[in-house]
Amino acid sequence: MPAGRVVRVVNRSSLVDHGEREMREVALDLVEDALAALSPAAALRRAVLVEGEELIISGRRYDLSGFERVVVLGAGKASAELALTLEELLGSHVADGLVVVPRHPDVVPARILLVEADHPLPSAASVDSGRALVEMAQGLGEKDLAICVFTGGSSALASLPPPGVPASDKAALHQLLLASGMSIVEINTVRKHVSSIKGGRLARTIAPARILNLTVSDVVGDPLDCITDPTVQDASTVADAVSVLEDHELMHEVPGSVREHLRTCAEAESPELSDIDIETVLVTRGRDAIDAVVASARSRGLTGVRLGDLLEGEAATVGRVLATLARESQIEAAPWPRSTVVVGCGGECTVSLGPDADRRFGQGGPSQEAAVGAALGLVGVDGVVAAFIDTDGSDGGTVVAGGLVDWSTEMRARQRGISLRKVLVAHETRAALEALGDAVLTGLTQTNANDLVVMLIR
Repeated sequence: MPAGRVVRVVNRSSLVDHGEREMREVALDLVEDALAALSPAAALRRAVLVEGEELIISGRRYDLSGFERVVVLGAGKASAELALTLEELLGSHVADGLVVVPRHPDVVPARILLVEADHPLPSAASVDSGRALVEMAQGLGEKDLAICVFTGGSSALASLPPPGVPASDKAALHQLLLASGMSIVEINTVRKHVSSIKGGRLARTIAPARILNLTVSDVVGDPLDCITDPTVQDASTVADAVSVLEDHELMHEVPGSVREHLRTCAEAESPELSDIDIETVLVTRGRDAIDAVVASARSRGLTGVRLGDLLEGEAATVGRVLATLARESQIEAAPWPRSTVVVGCGGECTVSLGPDADRRFGQGGPSQEAAVGAALGLVGVDGVVAAFIDTDGSDGGTVVAGGLVDWSTEMRARQRGISLRKVLVAHETRAALEALGDAVLTGLTQTNANDLVVMLIR
C-alpha cells in the first residue's frame, strides 16, 4: 500500500441519519477532500524531484553521491508518511534513520526505524526516543546529510528533559501548559527552553552534517521554530519563556526544577546555529486544504468563502461566533451569501481547563468544544451545518476527530437530558457528541495541520 492513504470518515452512516442529512453528506465529502489535500506523502512527491543522483527541492540540488550517509531523523504525527515516502523516492540512498510516531502505519520503511511513543503527554517511551535521536545525531559527520521530518506532536513524542529536570517534572509542565488555554506558540516558547532536544539543540548535535528539514505546518503563521524547532534556529529567549509563565500566572505552579532551570541554567538559552547549513521546506499547510475545499465547493455550484488559516481563540467561543455569522447569513444573505461553503484550516483554537485539569484532560478537545459551541449558536435555524475537525484525527488526544452539528444537535441533546452548556463548563464534550451521533471518527490521519472548519449555508 503506497504512502498517502485516503482518509475516510469511518462513522459516516451514523452522522448522516439525522438532522440536515443531505448537507451533512456534503460536509463530510468536503472534510475528506481537505484531508486528502493535506497528505504529507502527496505533498512531498509534488515538492521533491530525484534525477539520477540528485535530489532537487525548492530550487536547491543535493548530490546524493557526494554524501557518505543520508540519514532521516524526525518525530510527529505527520512524520511517518514523510519518512516512508522519502525512502520510496530515495531508495538505497537512505542509509539509516529514526522517526518517532504515535502509531505505526500499515506499511513501514525498510531502512528507517519507526518508534512509537506517547502524545499529547510525554512518557518514558518519549524520553527513550528523544535520547535515541540524540545518539544517532551524534554519529553524523561533515560529509553526511540529515533529512529531518519533525512535525506537530514532536514535543511530546520525543521529549528529553535537560539535566536537573526529572522526566516526571517535564511531563507535569506539558500538562500544565496544555490545560492553560495559551496558544501553541506560547506553549512552545516555554517547552523549547526546558529541553535537551528542542530549540535547535538537535541541529547543534547533528552539525557539522548538513540539514534538510521537510515539514508540515500546524501553527498559525507558519513559524518554523515552533513547527520543526529541534532543527532550526530558535527565535525566542529564556526571558520570553519566563514572561509567558508569568503572564499566565503559572510560574508558581510549574515544578521547582523547571523554575530553577529557567532562572539559573545558562543552557536554558537556545544555541546559535548560523554556522550550520540548514534548508527548511514546508511541503504542505492549512491553506492547501482550504484551496481543495473551495475548488470542490465550486464544482458543486456553491460559493467558497475562505476564513483563512489564522483563526485562534477559545474554542467554544469561536464555534458560537462562526455559527452566529452563518445563522445571519442563512436569514439575511450576509455577511456571507447563501449556497456557500465557509472553510478555514490552520488555525489553533484553545481550551482552558482550569482547576481539576487532571480529571478533565482527555474528555474532549478544541474541535469538539467548537462544535458544541456552534450547536448552541444554531438553535432554531435550519439550513446550516458545521464541521470542526482536528486534522490529525485525534482531537485533544481522544479517538474523536471533532464534531458535525446543525440545528438538531441541541434539540436531540435536550431530548436526552443533556445540557450542552453544562457539557462545555465541564469540558466533557466527547461523551455528549458520541451520545448524539455527532462525533466524527477518522482514525489517525498521518497528517497534522490543526483545526479544520467547514460550514455549509443553504
